[in-house]
Amino acid sequence: MFFAIQRRFCFAKLSRRTMRGKSAFTLVELLVVIAIIGILVGLLSPAVQAAREAARRCQCMNNMSQLGLAVHTHELNTEHFPSGVINENGPIRNEPIGRHVSWIVQILPQMEQSALFSHFDQATGAYAAENQDAQRRTIPTIICPSSPENSRVGDEQSVAVSNYAGCHHSTESPIDADNNGVLFLNSRLRFSQILDGSSQTILLGEMLNGPDSLGWASGTRATLRNTGSFLAPPRTTAKREPATVSEQQGSLAVGGFSSYHTGGANFTFADGSVRFLSITIDPTLLSQLGNRADGELLIGDGSF
Repeated sequence: MFFAIQRRFCFAKLSRRTMRGKSAFTLVELLVVIAIIGILVGLLSPAVQAAREAARRCQCMNNMSQLGLAVHTHELNTEHFPSGVINENGPIRNEPIGRHVSWIVQILPQMEQSALFSHFDQATGAYAAENQDAQRRTIPTIICPSSPENSRVGDEQSVAVSNYAGCHHSTESPIDADNNGVLFLNSRLRFSQILDGSSQTILLGEMLNGPDSLGWASGTRATLRNTGSFLAPPRTTAKREPATVSEQQGSLAVGGFSSYHTGGANFTFADGSVRFLSITIDPTLLSQLGNRADGELLIGDGSF
C-alpha cells in the first residue's frame, strides 16, 4: 500500500514537471514566430497602402465635386461662370506682373471662404502687398490628399498653391481671350455657350505644381491648364513637376493636367460630375473634351 501511494506521488510530480516543460518555448521558436509575423505584415502592407490611396482618391473627388458646385453656384448668382483670370490684356505670362485674379479667388464666397474673400482686394491684383497675407492661406478644398505640397517657398515669401486647375483650352496655347475652354482670360460664359454639352466638356482637372507656381490667387498656369497633354504621375512624392512646360517653353507656356494618383487624374465636368480619366486616354479624345464647342462627335464610341 505504501509503495503504491509513493508511485502515484512520483507519477504526479513527474507529470507536473512535464507540463511545465511543455509550456515553455525556445529562442528558435520565438524567432520563427517573429519571422512569420514580419512576412505577413510585408504581404499586407501593399494592400493597406492601396486602401489608403483609394480613400485619398475618394476625398480628392469630393474636393472636386465641391469646387464644381461652387462654380455652379457662382453661375447661378452672377449668370455666368467665373473668369479663368481677370486681367486687362493678354496673353497671360507666368510672371508676377499684372492683375491676374484667378477663378479660385472669385468663387471663395461659394467655398465657405467669405472671410478670406473679404480680405482680398481684387482691384489691386493677385500680387499686391495687401493681398500677400491672403495668398499664404492654405485652402484645404483645393489640395489633393495624395499631394505632398501645399505651398511654394520663394525668396521673400511663401504662397499657398492649388492642385486643381480650370481648363482654358483644348491644346497647348497661351491663356488668352480667344481660348476654347470654359475658364480663360476675362471669360463670362453661361451654360448655353457650352455647345458640345456640359457632360462632355471638362471644367476642372488635377495638376502638379512646379517651382515656378505663383499660387492659387494667380490666374496663370498656377490655376489654369489645357488638354493638350496628359502628364504621367510622378514615381516619387517630390514637390516638383517633372520637366515643367514653362521651363521648356517659357512663361507663355501653360501645360497639361496630371496628378499624384496612379494611372490618371480626376476631372470635374461642366455638368458637375467628377470622373477619373486614365493616363492612356486617346489624346484626340482628351482634346475634344477640353473644347466647349468644336461641334464634333467624340471619337470612338464616345466613352471615357
